[in-house]
Amino acid sequence: MNILIAPSEDAFYQLAAMRIAWQIIDRPNAVIGFATGRTTTGIHAALAEIWKQYRFDTSRITVFGMDEVTGVPRTYAGSCYDMLLRQVVEPLEIPMRNYLMPLTVPENMQAECARFNEAIAQRGGIDFQELGIGENGHMGFNQPGTPLDARTHPGEMDERLNRRIHDETGIPDSVHLGGITLGIYEIMQARHIMLCANGKNKADIIEEALFGPVTDRVPTSILQLHPSVDVILDPAAGEKVKKR
Repeated sequence: MNILIAPSEDAFYQLAAMRIAWQIIDRPNAVIGFATGRTTTGIHAALAEIWKQYRFDTSRITVFGMDEVTGVPRTYAGSCYDMLLRQVVEPLEIPMRNYLMPLTVPENMQAECARFNEAIAQRGGIDFQELGIGENGHMGFNQPGTPLDARTHPGEMDERLNRRIHDETGIPDSVHLGGITLGIYEIMQARHIMLCANGKNKADIIEEALFGPVTDRVPTSILQLHPSVDVILDPAAGEKVKKR
């Protein structure tokens, strides 16, 4: 595991974005998994700026989102499909045929999980997986208590996110929102992983995930067992790690 603490938050975004850019340049037909959230939004903006400057080939890469909200249309601005479309696919001019995502309103959740996995497998499996980390140690919708060998599965919606989506969309409370998430097993099959965190609120969980026991109480702790992980932190998130 390689741990890098950037000298500033801006440098954090740049370093993480450069790592993704280098993956694309080094392997132009790479299969790359992206995460969504406050941390990765800044990384993706920096990546788009790098691409504008250097215009490296993105015509052959395959990209996908590691999770998706279910129960809302893809056109909803808070869907992972829409966020990655606006943040990564369109800015980097990635062909839509190379953008893989689970459906937001699948007829059968388990069948959609299997279909999503198969679509990635047909492209050769995951070369590079971008990850964020939740304050409770979750990655994607793999919440604490998720078995560490879990395959891609329907995930539980965080209550705060659930409330926000209902309020923003006007969807009745009777409509159940959920998610589909890449499983911990599938994440661990990625050839390379980049875990990113910024902000003081992530300092405790990053220390626990990287140096505590490997446990389903902190799903991200499983990354200690992966052979190729880059951890990129800003000074606030890396405060406790730096003391080690």
